[in-house]
Amino acid sequence: MSRIRSTNTKPEMVLRRGLHALGLRYRLHVHGMPGKPDLVFSRKRTAVFVHGCFWHGHRCHLFKQPKTQTSFWMDKISKNTQRDQAVISALINQSWRVLIVWECSVRGKQRFSTESVIDRCRRFIMQEEPPYHEISSLDATSIL
Repeated sequence: MSRIRSTNTKPEMVLRRGLHALGLRYRLHVHGMPGKPDLVFSRKRTAVFVHGCFWHGHRCHLFKQPKTQTSFWMDKISKNTQRDQAVISALINQSWRVLIVWECSVRGKQRFSTESVIDRCRRFIMQEEPPYHEISSLDATSIL
């Protein structure tokens, strides 16, 4: 457990490098905001979270239900998803736009190309609407 990171994960670093290369500037892990978003684009009032599929209960090929202490882990993951929903609601109520990039969209057998994920992020950040979007390998038809 001590090796599990909450910041600077590989999917987050891939996204950060790609968006920075496109000239987009952001702040990292802003403490004063609900949920401490991974990337904050203040000028566009956009918060980006890079969620690990296991820790946030994403029902994709990367999520595996634990075989030991199942009730403990499922309770923990359930609380994480409830907290995520509260954070998203709080940010939207404060007129922030929220983008969730799931780990499975960047790595795994059903991932998108890195360029595709970065381009989808760029398009969401540069638009004015919608207030919320997710990039996930489960939604292969999403072209935002």
